[in-house]
Amino acid sequence: MKNKIRELREARNISQEELARIVEVSRQTVNAIENDKYDPMLPLAFKIAAAFGTTIEQVFEPPRKK
Repeated sequence: MKNKIRELREARNISQEELARIVEVSRQTVNAIENDKYDPMLPLAFKIAAAFGTTIEQVFEPPRKK
């Protein structure tokens, strides 16, 4: 699942560590999500979207059907 976390985070000058603290996960989890190595569960996706003051749809791009 593609996401815009890095772009949103950098636009707001927030480090991975700071975002991790806000959404209550490790910095490694934020890094893995940013690099498409981990898809967050829905509650975490909502926390991430809320941290940026936006919706899940504006943060995460659903997978395309083949």
